[in-house]
Amino acid sequence: MYETEINQLTESLGQLPPEIVHSFSELKGQNFSRTVLPWSEHCTECVWPTCYQTCDLYSARPDGKCRRFVDGMVRLDSPGSANEYLLKIRFKQWGKLWTPGNVRMFEAEAAAKREKNDHRVGKLVQLLSVAPLAKFAVQKRYGYKKRIASAAANRPELPTSFLIECHNPESRTVRLSLTMRSSNERSKMPFQKLMELTPGFHRVRVGIEEIIAFVDLQEPFDIELVPNDEAGETTLYFGLMDFVKEAPKNLPATKDEDKNKDKNKKIKCVVWDLDHTLWEGILVEDGVEKLKLKPGVAEIIESLDQRGILHSVASKNNADEAMAAIAKFQLSEYFLYPQISWQPKSQAIKRIAEQLNIGLDSLLFVDDSAFELEEVKTVCPEVRTLNALRYREITDMKECQVPVTDESRQRRKMYQVEMSRQNIAESFGNDYMEFLRHCEIRLNIKPMTEENLERVHELTQRTNQMNFSGNRYDREVLRQILRNPDLESHVLSCEDRFGSYGVIGFSLVNRREPRMTDLMFSCRVQSKRVEHAFLAHIMRKYMTETGKDFYADYRKTSRNAPSGKVFEDMGMEEIEVNEGVSSLVFRKGREVPDDGVIEVIVQEPVPA
Repeated sequence: MYETEINQLTESLGQLPPEIVHSFSELKGQNFSRTVLPWSEHCTECVWPTCYQTCDLYSARPDGKCRRFVDGMVRLDSPGSANEYLLKIRFKQWGKLWTPGNVRMFEAEAAAKREKNDHRVGKLVQLLSVAPLAKFAVQKRYGYKKRIASAAANRPELPTSFLIECHNPESRTVRLSLTMRSSNERSKMPFQKLMELTPGFHRVRVGIEEIIAFVDLQEPFDIELVPNDEAGETTLYFGLMDFVKEAPKNLPATKDEDKNKDKNKKIKCVVWDLDHTLWEGILVEDGVEKLKLKPGVAEIIESLDQRGILHSVASKNNADEAMAAIAKFQLSEYFLYPQISWQPKSQAIKRIAEQLNIGLDSLLFVDDSAFELEEVKTVCPEVRTLNALRYREITDMKECQVPVTDESRQRRKMYQVEMSRQNIAESFGNDYMEFLRHCEIRLNIKPMTEENLERVHELTQRTNQMNFSGNRYDREVLRQILRNPDLESHVLSCEDRFGSYGVIGFSLVNRREPRMTDLMFSCRVQSKRVEHAFLAHIMRKYMTETGKDFYADYRKTSRNAPSGKVFEDMGMEEIEVNEGVSSLVFRKGREVPDDGVIEVIVQEPVPA
């Protein structure tokens, strides 16, 4: 679902290549249920309503809100797709897709009916000719959809995954960030995933286990999709963007179904035994030094990997020794969720299928032992098996003949990112600081120049929650700052392992005192300790250079008060208040607090 009441443009499906249209239609008629999330147009830097008056990028929609997509959300009717339409979105700078989250599931037909009803009502609202009435109707309509979406789910069961269908028509890779964040301010850890969208169609499933490790889906939460591209416009086509509950893949087939079962169903993962299968020799008897990789096996693994066919291991061995041997043959990167223990091979294979979230009937198990092959066939009859004597046949098997695409080449890496996320979920618990360290946040600091002055101007016009001075500079004042030798400017940008935040902060320091007269940050880095890292850096810098106390000005407001706690955290003391501006000080000789969570990288100014 989307803002049908405010988006009137439609375009032809003929603008997309037939193979892309076909890809969007693959889930039509499949047995699954899904949510109907009300996606809308938003801004990553929104400080409504102030920015409507101060931001140069503000462009009014008919309802008065800001137009952050070039043409809004453009509908392409697509009867063959799961929700019977696609959305074409040309993101402007700071544009993002946003929706209140919920896990209220509907059967496919019921979900499609809700989509159709919303489209019909949206078109009726658009027909209202009296501007004030139309604006009122639009606001009421979308407000109603948000309230419904934010209400508690009417069923206790969880979906199996969050699914995104997206086509990238650009000639470059687009990095798209998915974020799910609890509406509860006390919950600081969001779920984040960075998707590398190469040119072409993508269907990305995010397992529900990854998400619930960070977000309580029974409580209010938000979802957003943001292109990590500050260069300008980014065009993407979207199909489904919903939680889904797909039919169980491993239910016993009926007699009729079993009779017609596709014997050539494609293999998604090859599970390898190790001793006398991947290599010649027995690890516990011969030791790693005497093992020899079987001829051609590395090339087979690499060839299948390029096709998007995954690899794993089910072996009765000592795990550490076996992984060391795999590393010796430089194959570690290829094996996902290896199961190396003394448990039955059937248990190991079930565990691999669960971790990869694929059906047992999409696995091929390769082993040299007739006993192990028979044990797996008895317990997991869906799994295809192959005696290791025939390992050279794997790449020519009909079940392994799949097209090689950019997406298939990246499939293993996508799973590895998800493996990392699962490890995060299991290891951090409620340790927020450790989570931040794992994010590998880097803060880059450089001076203001003519090249980045425009971005600084935009930031000063829009920032409220983390603007500690309240100042809003026009461009000429910023140029005067550039010419003032006593004023030192700091422009801050930030990135982490999930993507780039771009330019997120600005600070101004009078070097003579020294006194920080301005400090402001984008709300995108709120609660990530970026402001703490910057203050620690800047206090050390100026106290070292001048040998004096360090001062800061802080105009406290109801909007910036929660973020303003950073000054207290850093040990700054209030010495006076003048016309609403507090003068804070950090005395020289004291140790500057620094939790070491953020890596600070300083780009020194180029000499004139």
